[in-house]
Amino acid sequence: MQFAVVDIETTGGFPEQHGITEIAIVLHNGEEVEGRYETLVNPHQAIPPFIVNMTGITDAMAAAAPDFAEVAPNIYNLLKDRVFVAHNVNFDYSFVKYHLQQAGFHLQTPKLCTIRLSRKVFPGFRKYGLGSLCRELGITISNRHRAGGDAFATSQVLDLVLKNNGATLIREMLKKESKGQILPPNLPESYVKELPMEPGVYYFHDQKGKIVYVGKAKNIRKRVISHFTGLDVSKKRQDFLRSIYSVTHATTPTEFIASLLESVEIKRLWPVFNKSQKRYEQLWGIYHFEDSKGYRRLAIDKKQKHSTPVASFSMLVDAHRTLWKLVREFELNPVLCFLDQSERGELPDVVLYNRNVEAALEWIESQKETFVIRDKEGCVLVEEGKFYGMGHLPKHIEVNAVDEIKTKLTAYPENEVLKSMIRNFAERYPHKVVRL
Repeated sequence: MQFAVVDIETTGGFPEQHGITEIAIVLHNGEEVEGRYETLVNPHQAIPPFIVNMTGITDAMAAAAPDFAEVAPNIYNLLKDRVFVAHNVNFDYSFVKYHLQQAGFHLQTPKLCTIRLSRKVFPGFRKYGLGSLCRELGITISNRHRAGGDAFATSQVLDLVLKNNGATLIREMLKKESKGQILPPNLPESYVKELPMEPGVYYFHDQKGKIVYVGKAKNIRKRVISHFTGLDVSKKRQDFLRSIYSVTHATTPTEFIASLLESVEIKRLWPVFNKSQKRYEQLWGIYHFEDSKGYRRLAIDKKQKHSTPVASFSMLVDAHRTLWKLVREFELNPVLCFLDQSERGELPDVVLYNRNVEAALEWIESQKETFVIRDKEGCVLVEEGKFYGMGHLPKHIEVNAVDEIKTKLTAYPENEVLKSMIRNFAERYPHKVVRL
């Protein structure tokens, strides 16, 4: 096996915003080091003072160095036919791949993380950062925090792994189906291996155990792994990946119930990396009133704290869709419903029109019924138009009394997004709805 052990120094932590100031590559043939390459790089941006203090690479030194585009052909040729090895490989690989891509080279090589390797081959150490690991293994790092010194020390770690029967482990880690190499640096592979391939909700936790992201899935393990694939080098994504230290889950009978539970949990936990469903909900309602001419009118307006609409919605478009449905089915006047801004023209008879409005209101009330959604062994209960809860309900159990169903389900708070999902599901799959 041919390896290229890489270390880089940069102006910051995110490839699309920061540049490489130094790169070193140590070529290893699986038995010994057979070559070394090292160069400073001009990042064309200022190097932060704390990085200057840590690495010793100054703006003046970088300004005299070649651009990355100038050294890219040589770097690409050194890497293209070898296994890309680094300590916390996803950081170095994402930078090198991104900047090679900007220079016109598409790097697609297998990668190997010496942090993950060392945890398996040398278990029990307190820390596995390069400095701590080298102290534990008796490796002396010369020129610490410079690409050349760190890359050579990493190659010595690789050498010790190989000499401790690590070749088989390396081959296993390099298999296409091995997911360990794509995982965030702080997430042990064991967490992912324990995830079920079932529907449910998953939770990413930070170093202190706080939930920072909630997601739903048809296949929990597959969906969790999908978060770590691809080459999104944005600051937002890199911050997200670095925050993940563990993952927990809750299985659900169906993907639909997983979607409902995800909505409940986002509202409850307000995780920092969830964006969807966290914005302030500007709710909308269809209101009923009588105007000065005696017409009973329906109108859409923002839902107010001290007012009760005849129907409420999380999205304005849903309110419009429902009101237009009432206009068509109950022969209401679009002008009187504030849906048509044209001239009024001749208005309908007040008495006849008000009867139509009354029929529309009765229909709205009839929709506030009690029903369950039976989907496989999942059950969702809506009682008098209000979401009650959900859970697992075996197929052989008959759905008859509401009180009996409640004993088998878990109650959850209602929200408008959740109500909209239930309404849309019931309309799409009417054969799964059992009215009580």
